[in-house]
Amino acid sequence: MLQALCPDEVHSRLVDIDLEGLLQKGIRALILDLDNTLVKWHEAEVPAEVDHWVDQAKARGFKLCIASNALPERVKLIAGRLGIPYVSGALKPRRTPFRKALMRMDVVSQETAVVGDQIFTDVLGGNRLGLYTILTRPLSRKEFPTTRMLRGLENWVIRKLIQEGYISNWR
Repeated sequence: MLQALCPDEVHSRLVDIDLEGLLQKGIRALILDLDNTLVKWHEAEVPAEVDHWVDQAKARGFKLCIASNALPERVKLIAGRLGIPYVSGALKPRRTPFRKALMRMDVVSQETAVVGDQIFTDVLGGNRLGLYTILTRPLSRKEFPTTRMLRGLENWVIRKLIQEGYISNWR
């Protein structure tokens, strides 16, 4: 069970992800979480460094798609600002939103990574489809109430992953 919750990479922030390293691994597409990965929870302002990172990813030929459990209006607004497709109301970790994102980008799972701040939605959902998974720290401590409740269990899982040697660079 622990392996199903284990990300392939961990980073403090989205902008710390090495795009060239992903290309060398054969990753050509990224499914991006919205809240606390691209923007702070319940906010619509895309940080300049995130906007720049997205532009860099596009310039390197990555296909991008947002997959978020958030409401359609907000996801559409931010996806429009970034110029990328989206899947809203995703109900992650279900497989369906990840499959929709793959179809919208016209890519296969073997060349796709999921990037997000939650083990029980982004990492578990991506791992269920055999996608490469990247866990980031949340941008903000403000979160949806049920997410906040799950963080304690998530922190326990991260400690176990570290103890078992699955994660080594989580600070």
